[in-house]
Amino acid sequence: MLPNNEQLIAAPKANVEALIGLSQKAFEGAEKLVALNLKVARESLADAAELARAAVAAKDAQTLLQLQAEYLQPAAEKAAAYARSVYDVTTELQGEVAEMVESQAGDVQAKMKALVDAAAKNAPAGSENAVSLLKSTFAAANDAMGNASKAAKEAAGVMHANVRQFSAAVSKAKPAAAKGRRSA
Repeated sequence: MLPNNEQLIAAPKANVEALIGLSQKAFEGAEKLVALNLKVARESLADAAELARAAVAAKDAQTLLQLQAEYLQPAAEKAAAYARSVYDVTTELQGEVAEMVESQAGDVQAKMKALVDAAAKNAPAGSENAVSLLKSTFAAANDAMGNASKAAKEAAGVMHANVRQFSAAVSKAKPAAAKGRRSA
């Protein structure tokens, strides 16, 4: 049986609701990033003011060099922490959006399968080849969608590993930098 008018009208309504949900998630992610950026800007301003006060109070060039060395490592650590925070927010958002899209895609696939099956049942005699082509095209499209989803998840995994490596490198640099200052 082919879909009736109510079924045809329900599909765009569901799509609008899904789009509204995605828009809300995007806005929530933007709010988190704005809050993070304001926090980092506030902390950076406070750090710069503290450094400026210390630099003005410095009595000689050696003290200025020591201030610079003491400021650079925490700045690198804060930059790494900021990058991790941005990554966390975007990863969370990406996961929520991917979940919503996959759910919506699953619903669309189920409806399309039902439509293809209904069309196949109501197809006139002699159209078996066309029905077979339609079914194989639908199956290929589903496979392509699954492969794209798998590739996106793998890319996210690679990105996650890169962020962990970056964080580890910054953490290892801290003891090495401190050791270098003590021996100088």
